[in-house]
Amino acid sequence: MRKRTLSLCVAGLLALGGAGTAALGTAGAAPSGQDGVAPNANANAKAKAKAQAKAAADPADVVDYLTSISGGSTVTGQHNREPNSEPSKWTSAVHDITGVYPGLWGGDFLFASDDVANRQTMIDQAETEWQNGSLATLTWHVCPPTRGSSCGWDPGTGVQDDLSDDQWNELVEDGTELNTAWKKRLDEAVPYLQQLQDAGVPALFRPIHEMNDGWSWWGGRPGENGSRKLYQITHDYLTRTKGLTNLVWVWNVKDVDVDQVASYYPGDEYVDVVSVDAWADNFPSDAYYRALEQLAGSKPMALAEVGKVPSPEDLARQPKWTYFMVWAEYLTDPAYNNDDAVRATYGDGRALNQGEVGPLG
Repeated sequence: MRKRTLSLCVAGLLALGGAGTAALGTAGAAPSGQDGVAPNANANAKAKAKAQAKAAADPADVVDYLTSISGGSTVTGQHNREPNSEPSKWTSAVHDITGVYPGLWGGDFLFASDDVANRQTMIDQAETEWQNGSLATLTWHVCPPTRGSSCGWDPGTGVQDDLSDDQWNELVEDGTELNTAWKKRLDEAVPYLQQLQDAGVPALFRPIHEMNDGWSWWGGRPGENGSRKLYQITHDYLTRTKGLTNLVWVWNVKDVDVDQVASYYPGDEYVDVVSVDAWADNFPSDAYYRALEQLAGSKPMALAEVGKVPSPEDLARQPKWTYFMVWAEYLTDPAYNNDDAVRATYGDGRALNQGEVGPLG
C-alpha cells in the first residue's frame, strides 16, 4: 500500500497548486485570458472535488474518488505511446495547446525492442505524473507468449498474430507450456509495477484491452474460456501470486458489437473500472453507454481511448464517464481535433486537470 511519507509530499505539492509535468512549469487551471479557454465556470464543484482528497491514496481511494465524481466531473487524459524514451511527449503537447496538463497520464509497456529497453523511463514518468497531480494509467501492447519479449506489430510478426484454437486452449490451461510462458511474460512487468507500489503510486492497469475485437492475438474470443479468461489469469497471477496491491483493474472493450459485450465481462470481482475505447464513431453510441452502465452497476466508467477529444456537450449527455484518454498523436491530427475544441473541453467546468484530481492530495 502507499508509503505515508510520499503521500504527505504529494499533498504538499497539490496544496501549492500542483507541479508541472516533468520540468515544464506549473500545471493547474488554465489562464483565464487564454484564447478559447473560459475562466473556471464551476469553481465550487472543483473545490468540492479537491476537498474529497485524502492524505494517502491506494487503489480503493482511486476507485472511490472516480465513483464520487461520476455524473458530475470528468478527468482529462492523454496517452503517450511510442517512444518510451519520451514518455511525456503528448502530455506536453496538451499543455502547449491549453496551458494546463491532463489530470490523467497514460503510458504503455509496448513491444518494440527500443520501447522495451526504455520501460524504466516510462515508469519513472508515471511516478512523476502522480507526484505532479495526475492519475497514471498503463496499457500493454504485449507480444504473444509464442514469441520473445519484443516483436513486431503486423500479423505474422507479433502483436497482431493469430493464435490457433489449440494454442489458445493451451494458453488458458494452468500449468501448460504456453500458460507458463504467459506468466513469464507478465513477470517482465512485475518489477516496474512493484516500483510504483513501493513509491505509493496506484496505477490504473488495463490489460487485455479491446478484448472484444479480433485485431490482436488476445482479442475476439467471447465466452468463459475466451479473452476474459486470459484477463482473469492475468489478474490472479499479478495479485495473488506476485502480491501486487497497487493496481486498479480496468476492464476494457472497443465500441463494436454491443450485443456481445457482456460475454467478455470477467466478473465483478475482477473489475474496478468498466471502460470502452471509442473508435467506431469517435464517441460511444447511447446504446453502448447503456450497455456498459448495466455491466458497471455502481462501478465507475471511463473512456479508456478516444481519438477525438470529447466535447463538453458529449460529456454532459453521457455524464458517467469519469475520465477520458486521447490516444497519442491523434491529439494534433486535424481529422480528429483542432486546438479550439481541445481548449473548450479542458476549460469546461466539468473538466478536472492536473492538480485538481481528488485522491492525490
